[in-house]
Amino acid sequence: MAGSSGWRLWWRKRRWYERNRRPLRRWRINRHMAHAGAFIRYPVEGEVLEALDEGRLRIGAGTLLEPGCWLTLSPQARIEIGEGCFLNRNTMLAALDRIEIGDHVMFANNCFVGDADHRFDDPEQPVPWQGFTSKGPVRIGDNCWFGVNCVVTSGVTIGERCVIGANSVITDDLPPRVIAAGSPARVLKEIEFSG
Repeated sequence: MAGSSGWRLWWRKRRWYERNRRPLRRWRINRHMAHAGAFIRYPVEGEVLEALDEGRLRIGAGTLLEPGCWLTLSPQARIEIGEGCFLNRNTMLAALDRIEIGDHVMFANNCFVGDADHRFDDPEQPVPWQGFTSKGPVRIGDNCWFGVNCVVTSGVTIGERCVIGANSVITDDLPPRVIAAGSPARVLKEIEFSG
């Protein structure tokens, strides 16, 4: 008896976690991308189709998501990705409420952007069951570049034309046109434009 209920649970999880591999779902995601003028390379993980169908996920023209990207949204959350963006392999966007990414933003491999953190303040409850806490939405300005393995935490606003060094953790707002790096990330210098 335990074996059959275990298989039922396994099949339910497989149908949920592997859903974006089904041909009909891929076709529907591709149709959304064709209308937007954007492209997703598979596999893609998360509630992508549901959010596209409901208008809670917007991906701008010319944007490319490389394989392994994971976009996860709570039922009320919104993610807006501007035009001409590039999300390299295994970039994850996790929205409890809102993530806004401007135009021509580039994420290197394994970046994470999230507008919430797991709660951990109840010693009687396992951490995964405690829900989330947030300092607010994440807003990233136009023309930003994030190096490999960057993390952007909740409530952060990053100004336009910022360059973020590899392995940085952005926990506070960054002004426009700066180079920042570190954990936590700090402004190293302003960008000087030629001409």
